[in-house]
Amino acid sequence: MSHSLKGNLTSSYFDAARKLYPRKTRRRVIAYVESYDDVAFWRALLEEFEDDERYFQVMLPSSKSLSKGKKMVLMNTLNTAELGRSLIACVDSDYDFLLQGGTAVSRKLNRNPYIFQTYTYAIENYQCFAESLHEVCVQATLNDRPIFDFERFLATYSHIAYPLFLWNICFYRKRDTDTFPMHECNACTALHTVDIRHPQRCLDAMRQRVEHKLAGLRRQFPRMEDEIGPLAEELKTLGLTPDNTYLYMQGHHVMDNVVMKVVTPVCTVLRRERETEIKRLAEHNEQFRNELTSYQNSQVNVEIMLRKNIAYKRLEQYQWMRRDVERLKETKN
Repeated sequence: MSHSLKGNLTSSYFDAARKLYPRKTRRRVIAYVESYDDVAFWRALLEEFEDDERYFQVMLPSSKSLSKGKKMVLMNTLNTAELGRSLIACVDSDYDFLLQGGTAVSRKLNRNPYIFQTYTYAIENYQCFAESLHEVCVQATLNDRPIFDFERFLATYSHIAYPLFLWNICFYRKRDTDTFPMHECNACTALHTVDIRHPQRCLDAMRQRVEHKLAGLRRQFPRMEDEIGPLAEELKTLGLTPDNTYLYMQGHHVMDNVVMKVVTPVCTVLRRERETEIKRLAEHNEQFRNELTSYQNSQVNVEIMLRKNIAYKRLEQYQWMRRDVERLKETKN
């Protein structure tokens, strides 16, 4: 090899190396999250804002134990000068966003610019975004036929749950978590068996439970009813409306006791349709068995697809999160 050619190759190598390893080292910003399930969600958001100046590393809140959770994440923000420069916290809002400073944790979440929150109750609410559920079913079943109106269903569900949810928040704002606790609200708003041909039936049954509970609350606490209207107006400014109540209710409850109750039977029907089509089109039994096996091996569990769902990025609340991170990027530390 000639010296000139060898020199050119060496020069090209170092040029490429400089691009891979720039002289200016990027600043690492550690983002503490609550649990394993949160890592991918926050990573998908934060990586949009990585640049030549900084990058994010999403981590669980403790490197010394298996301790996890919101409390553990927030403890990492105490008495540290690195908060904002090389450390941020990323947590579920739970009720703390709607409480608007009613508790010490709520004040911390809503006032500290380096603690990022979901604004919805949790990441599960994003994954249950109504407009994305048909896509989830398609990915799980490989059948794109729309057989269920998820948007209308969850809007109706939200309208029914909304007045009871307001009472729940009203008690929590008074720091009263015993009189009408979240689990009682969840029990009233859980769906049981859902017939996707007649979805109104399960909603009617839920409506009866909700109205019965509301009647009892109004009899027992008549003065509180006057507080519900003003509270509704205030919460509207925070994004809560009768159409989207499901985004602000407990995330696991919405996923397990509402959305999964619907997407599971929808996926069952879509799979049966595809299997029937395979049987109809197969020219002989061997082709049918081979094609059916191929189809079944290509399917994915619907709950897995739901947890991998990222179509929530169209939600307004997600845009609020993006703006929060954008402000961090603009901060010169």
